[in-house]
Amino acid sequence: MTGTPRNATELRDRLCQAFDQLDSGEINVKIACEMSNMAGKITSTIKSQLEYAKLRKEKPEIPFLK
Repeated sequence: MTGTPRNATELRDRLCQAFDQLDSGEINVKIACEMSNMAGKITSTIKSQLEYAKLRKEKPEIPFLK
């Protein structure tokens, strides 16, 4: 699996894959940390979008969550 995750399920799968690769020594700690950091940034933007929609009493359409 390569490329940018296109939805929350793909992101979770990629993080689990990275965990396994880190555990087996296939990737180094720095790469795993960067992947985790980027995943956090992705989820943070979604959280911000959801909070903004809630304040506006809207139901956002977020393809990443489908």
